[in-house]
This record gives sequence, C-alpha cells and structure tokens, in this order.
Amino acid sequence: MMQIGLFFGSFNPIHAGHLALANYMCEFEEMDEVWFVVSPQNPFKSKADLIDTNHRLNMTQLATSEYSKFKVVDIETQLPIPSYTIDTLTELHKRHKNCIFNLIMGADNIQNIQRWKDGDRILSDYCILVYPRTGYSTENLEVPLSVKYTDAPVIEISSTKIRTWLKEGKQLPYFITPVVLEYIELNKLYQ
Repeated sequence: MMQIGLFFGSFNPIHAGHLALANYMCEFEEMDEVWFVVSPQNPFKSKADLIDTNHRLNMTQLATSEYSKFKVVDIETQLPIPSYTIDTLTELHKRHKNCIFNLIMGADNIQNIQRWKDGDRILSDYCILVYPRTGYSTENLEVPLSVKYTDAPVIEISSTKIRTWLKEGKQLPYFITPVVLEYIELNKLYQ
C-alpha cells in the first residue's frame, strides 16, 4: 500500500512554501507521494481573489513536474462545489484502493477541524500530518493519536502576500518557480 500525503489548497498561486512543505512530508514523514488537491472553492474562504481553477491546476502542474514524488489531482473539479474534504476522501478511496491517505494541514486548520463537514470522522479515520504555523499553538489541543505534529520548518510565505506583491510589480523568482512566474505573466494573472 502506498502512503499518500494529501495537500489540499487553493494554490492561488502555488509558491515555494507549498513545495518545501510537500518535499518535507515526502522525505521526513515517509510519504511515497504527495498529491496536491487543487480546490475549486474552499467553503471557509472568499471567492473574491480566486482565479479560474484551470489556471491554478496548470500552475500547480508546472511547479511540481520536476519532482517524481509530487502529483497534481483535479478530483475536486469533478465534485460539487464548495469542496468538502470528506467527500473528496470518499471519492479517492473508490478510485485508489491501493493507497493509504494522510492529510497534510497547518496548525491553523487542525484547531478548526471540528467545524468541517464530518470533522470527527476525518479525525478518527485518517492520519493527519500537521505542520507549524506562526501564531497557532498546538499545545493543550486534545486530538486523537491519528494526529502527528511534524517538525516541518515554519515558512512565512502566503499566497495572499504573493498576490499583493505581484500586483505591486515585485520580482519574485525565489518565491514562485520561474515556470509559474512565466505562466502568470503570459496569462496576465494577479494584476
């Protein structure tokens, strides 16, 4: 059985922080692969700054193509919107019976998982690999043994900051892979 880390996100746009965290999960948490699950619409986020899903899928594919342990998954484009993690997991199980799925999430999300659709079921049925986020303590959180706090590096990059900097005309070759930057410029995104 393959151990798959599922990294859900809008990836609006995908950046070096996403890639570094996913790389960490493969190399230090023994995931055979990390699958980037591009979400068309997160039920907890505003759609205001969200660019077209196909652009986000294309950028994620470009950013991850050179590392064999990364895969981009468009399954949520085939499911009702907004996307609910439990529905995606159910569908992934139907399609990939030879995989054990582990969720990758930030410390901010583990604190709110009880608000998610079937959050208790996610906690009981799946291993969750939690990476640290500045401003979110995991101390004193009562979580099941299926939740593992990782020693992943704290990466202070966000897609929100990236979008702002792009609108300001900043050059960001070390925050976004060059091929994704080229895609953004070619398609006049985030202007």
